[in-house]
Amino acid sequence: MQREETKINRKNIIIIGAAGRDFHNFNTYFRNNEQYNVAAFTAAQIPDIDGRKYPAELAGYLYPQGIPIYSQDRLPDLIKELKVHQCVFAYSDVNYETLMGISAIVNAAGADFILLGPESTSIKSSKPVISVCAVRTGSGKSQTSRKVIELLMEKGLKVIAVRHPMPYGDLNAQRVQRFATVEDLEKHNCTVEEMEEYEPHVNRGNIIYAGVDYEEILRRAENDPDGCDVILWDGGNNDFSFYKADLSITVVDPLRPGHELRYYPGEVSLRMADVAVINKVDSAHPEAIVTVEDNIKKVNPSARIIKAESRITVDNPDIIKGKRVLVVEDGPTLTHGEMDLGAGTVAAERYGAESLVDPRPFVVGKLKETFEIYPKIGKLLPAMGYGEQQLRDLEETIDNTECDSVVIGTPIDLSRIININKPHTRVHYELNEITRPNLNDILENFVKEHGLE
Repeated sequence: MQREETKINRKNIIIIGAAGRDFHNFNTYFRNNEQYNVAAFTAAQIPDIDGRKYPAELAGYLYPQGIPIYSQDRLPDLIKELKVHQCVFAYSDVNYETLMGISAIVNAAGADFILLGPESTSIKSSKPVISVCAVRTGSGKSQTSRKVIELLMEKGLKVIAVRHPMPYGDLNAQRVQRFATVEDLEKHNCTVEEMEEYEPHVNRGNIIYAGVDYEEILRRAENDPDGCDVILWDGGNNDFSFYKADLSITVVDPLRPGHELRYYPGEVSLRMADVAVINKVDSAHPEAIVTVEDNIKKVNPSARIIKAESRITVDNPDIIKGKRVLVVEDGPTLTHGEMDLGAGTVAAERYGAESLVDPRPFVVGKLKETFEIYPKIGKLLPAMGYGEQQLRDLEETIDNTECDSVVIGTPIDLSRIININKPHTRVHYELNEITRPNLNDILENFVKEHGLE
């Protein structure tokens, strides 16, 4: 079926997204591009982000009314209603079967299925850039980013981190966000998912940017009032970097061996990596570590490989030992990350919990929907906090659950933002490399190559 061009010969486009890569692809490739008319975005993965508009103030002169955002469920009808020529897939942490299933939906409706790569969407910085990405959500990318920043700060360098987008609120207000203090998190009305990524940075004394317009974000970061020697791209899900990297680090997870070659765009990140970090070797089976290492060498034989432990500690082990515990884990890791354990689970086992209490009989509100969509979560409670209602549901579910204590495996102190009326303790996890070259060796060379001594 041949689709008609618009009167001014612009192809109609839908960008299939999840409030992140989709907006970036629009900003870098389609905004002000008179060959195309982006008729709509679709939204998936993240709750309650459809029904909005990409605002005119961000969309540019070709879109004076902004661009509507619909649920991905409507995709086949939208292709026909809007006479769409091409659909651009633009979100991450998707297995190839799901990816090509969406492609089949698009093709069956008559449109082309497009994937934009780094050359079309990556922005060049005036500063040296290090990217830290991962092959799956929950691989340990954030702790790797923190370790890289700490090592660079020890060398006297000013590092500005830029985080993969999570703009789930007012897109205009979130165009460029700068976080230097915990108070900035409140000023920008951050969700739990945002705080989990931003708070560990500001607590360590470095500044982090995020938002919607990553060209403007980069220029602001390069000229930050506190100074900037290096930009660190702190990736999200398993997406590849929005910025052209001078050093690319990708984290691989041996608790999910083989996923590094079965998920989009995680394999892209792995194939582009200068350094591959095999994390969690202290928790993984030796055979799984070998599988992952062999896969790295198969698709990227020039990558330097680092093996590392995800070293876990808890604030109060007595809260765990011999107790029936409710484990609260990072939400995205359990949902679209598809993990059946996290740092809280490992801590519960290592510190001698009597048992893990199943929260499912006690869940309320939107958390019920989460367990329906992701039934493999099992006996763990995902810390879903994309909005106020989810936070209230999380608080009530913890309150309802019949347990002795609560193990908090999230990257932030959850008790700071919700009331937990049971004994609770927080889990911490840090990257600990056990092979050479290690990150410090690699960063020593990076500093010399870019004249940053």
